[in-house]
Amino acid sequence: MNNRFPEPSALTGYAFNPLDRCAARRDDPAFIADLLAAPQTRLFVIGRDRPALKITAAGVDPLFTLEEARALGVLREIVLLGRDGERALFGAQLDDGAIISREAADEGAFIETWRLIVTARPEVLLKDLRAITMEGLLPVEQIGALGQAKSLLNWHARHRYCSMCGGRTELASAGYRRECRSCGAQHFPRTDPVVIMLAVRGDRCLMGRQPRFNKGMYSALAGFLEPGETIEDAVRREISEESGVRVGRVAYHASQPWPFPSSIMIGCIAEALSDAIEIDRAELEDCRWFSRADVEAMLAGAHPQGFLAPNPVAIAHHLVRAWVAGETPEF
Repeated sequence: MNNRFPEPSALTGYAFNPLDRCAARRDDPAFIADLLAAPQTRLFVIGRDRPALKITAAGVDPLFTLEEARALGVLREIVLLGRDGERALFGAQLDDGAIISREAADEGAFIETWRLIVTARPEVLLKDLRAITMEGLLPVEQIGALGQAKSLLNWHARHRYCSMCGGRTELASAGYRRECRSCGAQHFPRTDPVVIMLAVRGDRCLMGRQPRFNKGMYSALAGFLEPGETIEDAVRREISEESGVRVGRVAYHASQPWPFPSSIMIGCIAEALSDAIEIDRAELEDCRWFSRADVEAMLAGAHPQGFLAPNPVAIAHHLVRAWVAGETPEF
């Protein structure tokens, strides 16, 4: 949790990231080069959208020296994440050619269905960030910085050509800009806004589930903010589209950086004005009203019908927990 500013957002997964991002010095190549060359500097390495982990006697370690990172294979982009005290942290994209895929590690796995091997260092594990987080393999500050690295490097991987003229782009500003060699256009990392909201009516809240969810799990409804739309209007539209429930007032509660690939989840509480549900089957498998007692039991893993709340890594978990605790508007 962010101890300086203990807002609800600081409780969500990937949100705690105390790095000094050095924004004022990103355009100083000598400064960046000195940071990268410093012996105390460490890198997070991302291969095919998965963080690389060293297996040690003490557990797993996601931090590599520059020499160790280069020994894994060709590094494409290297981006500055920030400083952790006197130590700088960077993110590095491992070229796909340094990685091979193997048969499914677990045919029943929900998150990781294929095993990825670093050819030069088969003992280095490439593991999905959601799995790392849910299994509690790393401290929260490393999870936040890894999310930053994953989001930034994913953007670079998808923007190697200019959307204005089609020319090749190159990394600039320590990874926070790409510039077109042909037309001079500048491109900046993007974060997609997503509204995620708990509609409430009296002593009940509205939650739904998608077919890909774990068995029995229900969550807050969510959807992307559209151009020319306010957060409040996006909340009202998404709830109406997915459930048919009409919504009045909307209140912001918290946000969460979500590096899959790069979104900001904007968590809201919404005033439901109607009860009838008309499910959009293209979006949801089911949608229903839950009482406060239901949600308390779901949070405790003790619901008689086996219904479950979202995992604590997700902002939806914190929305429903805050509602149960009476920490959200009652409208």
